[in-house]
Amino acid sequence: MGTKTSTGTIILASILLAAALTALLFAGAGVVGTPFPAFDLFDLMARTLPGGLLTFGIDLMVDTIRALNLGPTDDIAKLAEQLMAVGVFVLLAAVSIVIYFLIARRVFARSARRRDSLLSGLVLGGLFGLPMMAISASLNLTATAEPVVSLAWVAAVFVGWGLAAGYTFYRLSAVSPTAETEASATALNRRQFLIQLGGAAATITVVGAGLGALLRNTPSAPPEESIQTNAAELPNADNAVSPAPGTRPEYTPLDQHYRIDINTGGPPRIDLENYTLKITGLVEEPLELTLDEIQGYEPMSQYITMSCISNRLAGDLISTTLWTGTSMQHILERAKPTPEATHIKIKAADGFDEVVALDVIRQDERVMLTYAWDNEPLCERHGAPLRIHIPDLYGMKQPKWITEMEFIPAWEEGYWVRRGWDKEARVRATSVIDTVATEAAYEDGDRTLIPVGGIAWAGARGISRVEVQVDDGDWVEAQLRSPLSDKTWVIWRYDWPFEAGEHRFAVRCIESDGTSQIETVAGVRPSGATGIHSVSRIV
Repeated sequence: MGTKTSTGTIILASILLAAALTALLFAGAGVVGTPFPAFDLFDLMARTLPGGLLTFGIDLMVDTIRALNLGPTDDIAKLAEQLMAVGVFVLLAAVSIVIYFLIARRVFARSARRRDSLLSGLVLGGLFGLPMMAISASLNLTATAEPVVSLAWVAAVFVGWGLAAGYTFYRLSAVSPTAETEASATALNRRQFLIQLGGAAATITVVGAGLGALLRNTPSAPPEESIQTNAAELPNADNAVSPAPGTRPEYTPLDQHYRIDINTGGPPRIDLENYTLKITGLVEEPLELTLDEIQGYEPMSQYITMSCISNRLAGDLISTTLWTGTSMQHILERAKPTPEATHIKIKAADGFDEVVALDVIRQDERVMLTYAWDNEPLCERHGAPLRIHIPDLYGMKQPKWITEMEFIPAWEEGYWVRRGWDKEARVRATSVIDTVATEAAYEDGDRTLIPVGGIAWAGARGISRVEVQVDDGDWVEAQLRSPLSDKTWVIWRYDWPFEAGEHRFAVRCIESDGTSQIETVAGVRPSGATGIHSVSRIV
């Protein structure tokens, strides 16, 4: 064998080949709708990692997004998750090639024939590709291509990648210089090959990634006309208290409604035309209800605020929209659970699950199997065709993309509870300052007033009072705008008598039954954030 290939050369070649592999797979996902194993691998890691480690990663991601003010938490977090998935996949592929090069260099110590190199590269493609294909086959829910097409494309890419790795090894290793001039020629040939490899890999990576990003068939936001809500149509349109300028929208447009899920590559694809909700377990007779049958029950519509349990104080993982569906009490009547049944295990297409007590459903007709938001059928990203709403609970207890309801004899831990989050996940009261609207200052007699405003929310328990404190002064009651319903946030407003200087504004709320919000500062894990929100402004 010729001069020994340097470690740096091996690493560089490995990274180039790994990047090209990833780009081709990503392009296939976008152009043809085949699986993207990088996302599927990351989903497997997320489902198997210890809950504490997974939560640490989520917390670090969210804190970084907020600290750097990168944009909407849900969108940026999803992008970061996908970038990490790609990074992990590229790293594993590159490490696999490095290991292959080191082993092949020992095996072909005397010669590196082209045929042997290509055959060994095929072995590499199989050893790395087959497990990845198996992971995609078991976890992928976003591919739209026919299974045969998906299998053929992904297998072809891994085979081609293995052959490329074998050929690269051959070109870098299979030269036997006999003189110093030949050694120099060998080094030149290697450099030329690396340049060619780099150019080819860069082209494949850029074109593949570009095509994948451009054509990847991810669910889009609802049409523009379906996400705009006329404020005059809201039930509190005539309320005398108007939001302070800069307060977040009272009703969240669907394209701005937060969404958090456990799927790296996007929401699961469900065949809506042939969809049925399976009712199994401790029932008199198993059922499969069509969407038309579920929508045939008397519909109910509720304005609802929902928040993620991971929402920080004053975070943006909270939204309000109009939910439409049918009371879960109708489903109980149809399912006819046996006396042994105490809970329903709700299963989602993406592997998520949660458990709700039958007593909760029987005692509260507002527990709703939802099929529409904002008077439009649920879109993919928000849980089509069905999701559940359980009043007074965080979003982690409310599965979407529901495919099955199994009646069971005892409570079980749900997806996030198994990972260390609160068993009940009951909403904690919170109040937020959205704005100190100095630009909206106005004169009132001999005073200048500055509107200060935001939201307060306590789940379905309601808000009776909001108080504002400026610096170390007394707590002063704010005005409350009538909420859209007893299950939504309340918009509050306080017109502050202007005083020049730097000031600290703080807010707290009191629930309808007189319970004050928790003022002790606590992080989101395991039960949701608490504490007093405050901002400082120079006015």
